[in-house]
Amino acid sequence: MKPGVRRRGKLFAAAAVASLALSGCSNHHQTAQVPAQPPVRPGVPNVPSQPSGSPSARPSGPPPGVERQPVIPGQYVEEGVASWYGPTFDGHRTSNGEIYDMRQFTAAHRTLPFNALVRVTNLGNGLQTEVRINDRGPFVANRVIDLSLSAAQAIQMVGPGTAQVRLEVISGPDPQTGFFGVQVGAFTVRENAEKFRQKLAATYPSVSITPFDSPTGMYYRVRVGRVPTEDAAKQLATQIQANDQLVTFVVRLDN
Repeated sequence: MKPGVRRRGKLFAAAAVASLALSGCSNHHQTAQVPAQPPVRPGVPNVPSQPSGSPSARPSGPPPGVERQPVIPGQYVEEGVASWYGPTFDGHRTSNGEIYDMRQFTAAHRTLPFNALVRVTNLGNGLQTEVRINDRGPFVANRVIDLSLSAAQAIQMVGPGTAQVRLEVISGPDPQTGFFGVQVGAFTVRENAEKFRQKLAATYPSVSITPFDSPTGMYYRVRVGRVPTEDAAKQLATQIQANDQLVTFVVRLDN
């Protein structure tokens, strides 16, 4: 942003509220942030966790035609809070077009490429599982991954609802390649998303709207920028937060 550009406080303060109210978990769940230790997601029954996790639990394999590719160990490591999603979303399409099956070892992540295989370690008990990324989310502050029910059971986090975890990419596409942007809002009405896009386009280049048909209805996500690295997207997100007071999420731009 050029020096001297005025902040549009009222516009962006309102947009920030809309973004928080309409942003949600796992690319589907449109809810505000819940307490640090929720029982489970709203609307998801309290399914008992398995008596013990399994370090050897394997992810569902890549779909036909997708090969497991080696990734340099330690190339991508991330720590943060994991959540999970289950029956409410079972049978609905994920962001890569697959049908979500809560019995498979899959997960949603905002920036890792589809078909990346990720080792997830529950830092509270040391249990591990492996998941394949096939969905986008969670769009809740401070959360880094949304696990399927089976994956959450494997590391005993179904009851608590969330857990502090470490993520390590073990194979799949290079997580450093691709394009990234910053999600700044989500709307249920296309016209509102378009008005917001037009306001942002006066200051930022490459503002787009990405529709998503979620189990709870259609959402129109407004995203700013198209940059070749995740670090550049983080810098853009910091700029937007500082100048426009918006809730932001760095996301991979899929196709």
